[in-house]
Amino acid sequence: MFDKILVANRGEVAVRVIRACRDMGVRTVAVYSPADAEALHVRLADEAYCIGGSRLAESYLNEDAVLTCAVKSGAKAIHPGYGFFSENAGFVRECEKCGLAFIGPSADVISRMGDKDAARRTAKAAGVPVVPGCDLLTSPEEAEREARRIGCPVLIKARSGGGGRGIRKVERVEAAARAFVEAHTEAETVFGDGECYMEKFVSPAHHVEVQIMADKQGNVYSLGERECSVQRRNQKLIEESPAPCLEGRDDVRERMHRAARDLARAVGYEGAGTIEFLYTDDGNFYFMEMNTRLQVEHPVTEFVTDVDLVKWQLRVAAGQPLPFTSEDVPVRNHAMECRINAETPDFLPSCGTVTMLHVPGGPRVRFDSALFPGASVPPYYDSMLAKVIVCSPTRDGAVRKMRSALGELVIEGVQENSDLQLRILGNEEFLSGNYHTNLMEHIYAEQ
Repeated sequence: MFDKILVANRGEVAVRVIRACRDMGVRTVAVYSPADAEALHVRLADEAYCIGGSRLAESYLNEDAVLTCAVKSGAKAIHPGYGFFSENAGFVRECEKCGLAFIGPSADVISRMGDKDAARRTAKAAGVPVVPGCDLLTSPEEAEREARRIGCPVLIKARSGGGGRGIRKVERVEAAARAFVEAHTEAETVFGDGECYMEKFVSPAHHVEVQIMADKQGNVYSLGERECSVQRRNQKLIEESPAPCLEGRDDVRERMHRAARDLARAVGYEGAGTIEFLYTDDGNFYFMEMNTRLQVEHPVTEFVTDVDLVKWQLRVAAGQPLPFTSEDVPVRNHAMECRINAETPDFLPSCGTVTMLHVPGGPRVRFDSALFPGASVPPYYDSMLAKVIVCSPTRDGAVRKMRSALGELVIEGVQENSDLQLRILGNEEFLSGNYHTNLMEHIYAEQ
């Protein structure tokens, strides 16, 4: 096992990784910007170093500064968390040059699966069903031709990046050319790669993802699935496991999990990863993409499998085999996560200083955050403040427990979205368990 690890991230996920390392007796190195000088991850780490200015490009995305700090501190490995360098193949290769282990898959796998067009082709070759579509588009004119061939509505999607950026929905063939230009321009600006492809817009559908873990010995396991269909602007709000849409559909669940494992084997995957699918009520599912990193919603899986994914990321990177006895790791109980974001009721970013914090508690209630009274919420970074995660023997019990936890949560000094989460949890369509990715559209239509 590594004796010292640099955590190349900030906020909640940096705190999560540092706590796992402390449990394992592994020393940690934190990096920070001036805006995060008093942040919790800085306070918890064994060592902490300021690596640049407050803006992302000056600090957390400053590759040279992060690598220099890792080498000089004597760290043996880098954990990227999620976001930032977590799916950056070039950064992984630089880690290798510096003699640092990257806690995640290889650069080649990240490149192959991070290119969503290449990932589609890889999935298809592995026998995994994919959404009908086309390869990379070369011009607005081709976008219009392909939209006519596939049939609207379609999605034009950037092959790089994520987080809902570089995506345009096309309702009419005549709108495809302009949508391609918009998606291409946004992707070029955000990801430095404007290449886009097109696929059929599948609706109504469920967004279901399968958590996998794989070790260096070639073993691949699936650890349940998560329903992530509650989304606003392609950003997830609530995740739960097991997926309620698969209740009574064990045959579909088995095929979906097998497809995820097959794809991971096909690319020689190592570590924690997620295969994302679209699932339709007629029992069909289609590969969307693979996230070659730890997911924000990983605590949901940890609750229902009793597996610490972060600790096993470290162990796998150090060469230890996974201990599971079944390719499909058993899932027990029902877990749910709500993302608490710093935002106004109009969904504008909110920043400031946390003046009061009361954290929900009780059996099987988890609050993952870097907040504390006096903590600064700067304007430079992602808006997620915390994650509230609960677990109960039944889905109804998990919903009740989550409502109670959100009702107990108090964050003052910045605005946050717990009222919106409570509204979703009281929606009849959500409560039925048979909700789709258009749920938020229905909720807003009720206003």
